[in-house]
Amino acid sequence: MTDVSTEAVEPAATMERLGGVALITFNRPRALNAVTAALSTAVGEALEEFAADPELRVAVVTGAGRAFCAGMDLKEAAAGRSVMAPGHEDWGFAGLVNHFVDKPVIAAVNGFALGGGTEIALACDLVVADENAQFGLPEVRRGLFAAAGGVLRLPRQVPKKIALEMALTGKPLDAAEAERWGLVNRVAAAGKSVEVALDLAEVVAAGAPLALRASKRLIHHSEAFGPDRERAIWEENSREWQVVRDSDDALEGARAFAEKRAPVWQGR
Repeated sequence: MTDVSTEAVEPAATMERLGGVALITFNRPRALNAVTAALSTAVGEALEEFAADPELRVAVVTGAGRAFCAGMDLKEAAAGRSVMAPGHEDWGFAGLVNHFVDKPVIAAVNGFALGGGTEIALACDLVVADENAQFGLPEVRRGLFAAAGGVLRLPRQVPKKIALEMALTGKPLDAAEAERWGLVNRVAAAGKSVEVALDLAEVVAAGAPLALRASKRLIHHSEAFGPDRERAIWEENSREWQVVRDSDDALEGARAFAEKRAPVWQGR
């Protein structure tokens, strides 16, 4: 009888619905969730489903097993095979790093997040890390550089000298250091990053959907407009404000406050 490996029959990533939260899990634990085309496709499709579903408000991204993501599957690279999602290369590495969705995405880093794993965390809006997690960009030691957003996003999220040291030496940061420099929002006890991330997701999901999405869009897009006194960013801010201000949810928020009750958001 031919033995079929577990990985051959299980999806490379899964999505579980937990109320208004989508839990997306990289599912190649024996390969430390190294990224292949199959994983990029599965994650990208999960993000598309998350973005399109009005009942889902926040996503949490994590890894199965003892690692978050060890980066690109070097066996695939050595064989000359792309690790991008076929037909959706624009989604970027892991189907995520260039795949913008205007709903909040939280990384629950449950272990090693090296190379592309760190780049995935950089692409997420918030990061919760196990206390034993590690972040690093070791690409220069393999004749490469962190081209999946690492060298672009890291200096925008931590001090430039720290970003340069990580990119030039390949030396990793532990969770405490990552929190110190602003790469991580919360450090959880070992094995608890998903639990803490889901708690954080519930807090975020309690906000009004239109307001959450407008806030994310403006924060991410503001860098493209230059200084905050430029007219263009204020015009964009006004457009977003008008839509949110005139929404049913804005009226519901005021009523709920006046009536001392929790608001019931409709997302419109």
